[in-house]
Amino acid sequence: MAPVPPLSVLLPVRNGASFLREALESLERQTFSDFQVTAVDDGSTDATGEILREASGRDRRIHVLTQEPKGIVAALELARSRSRSTFLARMDADDVALADRFQRQLDMMGADRRIVACGTRVAYFPPEAVRDGARRYERWINGLITHDGMERDLFVECPIPHPTLLLRADAVEVVGGYRDLGWPEDYDLVFRLWEGGGRFGKVPEILLRWREGDGRLSRVLGAYSEDSFRRCKVHFLLRSHLDRGRGVVVWGAGPVGKAFARELVRQGGTLVAFVDLDPRKVGQEVYGVPVISPEEVNRYRGRFCVAGVGQEGARQEIREALAVAGWKELTDFVAVA
Repeated sequence: MAPVPPLSVLLPVRNGASFLREALESLERQTFSDFQVTAVDDGSTDATGEILREASGRDRRIHVLTQEPKGIVAALELARSRSRSTFLARMDADDVALADRFQRQLDMMGADRRIVACGTRVAYFPPEAVRDGARRYERWINGLITHDGMERDLFVECPIPHPTLLLRADAVEVVGGYRDLGWPEDYDLVFRLWEGGGRFGKVPEILLRWREGDGRLSRVLGAYSEDSFRRCKVHFLLRSHLDRGRGVVVWGAGPVGKAFARELVRQGGTLVAFVDLDPRKVGQEVYGVPVISPEEVNRYRGRFCVAGVGQEGARQEIREALAVAGWKELTDFVAVA
């Protein structure tokens, strides 16, 4: 029996023929070579299967499984079920891994056994497809390098790009693997690893070229909509910071804050107030609770505050205002937008 490689690469793909060869070639060029790729063809109707079989014939490390079209979570779990490796890596069929990606991530995981999920910085491409919003997101996610930084922004969005993830297989098994709950499967997994006390790492170099385009799953599937992300955030907020029914103050009575408040109440949370800068809103009621000014926020000490304002720069301004008022981030408040 052949020895089990220390790393298994989970590569789900459906109708990925356009860019699959480039993704596979980037894996074959890795400087760390002791891995296997488990590629799951999720009911493709294009040349995906042919490309995978061709690659498997060329490189014995590439294993191909097929299933009826069941979605990315089923494909990931099928691939994971066939792995016996210590580490699991993610790769998408349209991205490009730089040659030392796996080696750099494994070095980081080996140096700190507390890290259960490790990512890398990313670069969106091709340039003509990358819009301003994607560039802002790229700057944000590449700016989160330390565990503390990623934990601080965990409720803003998933702080590790999914196709860069390298995971400890035993930690993933403990939390139950990937799940399909109608919201982003990677965000759900990262939250559960965090709940279990795991730490995050990120290699501070661009080691994955992340393909942008209107056909990305995050652009077209409902599981990656703003509503789905919001449901996921509220679910885990209620399980962690609000686990004893702690009342919530939402900083921001605009569209973002109100949408978060609606979802919070829908999932059983307790809304107690809004904070807003707009003097036209202060003194009014929204959803049956008062809108107060920032100067009044300490009336609600002991409650939990979420910063829910979408404008660029607002997150940092709210953090600074709450810190000046004596509120401690991750204990008394988190940013959710």
